[in-house]
Amino acid sequence: MAVQIDANICTACGDCEPVCPTDSIVPHKGLYTVKTDTCTECDGDADMPQCIDVCMEDDCIVFLD
Repeated sequence: MAVQIDANICTACGDCEPVCPTDSIVPHKGLYTVKTDTCTECDGDADMPQCIDVCMEDDCIVFLD
């Protein structure tokens, strides 16, 4: 599984990028995106995705179905 950043909500603050243990969050066209092929939802590193914990915008970063 992976998480996804909603480009309509992302403010490009950058808080999520440094907390990603797999370096799956990258800048893209002035905002941020998640490389879904490497995102592990922080499994093995934390109880929940660290990017969701640090994001100041509600529902900006969500779990993919």
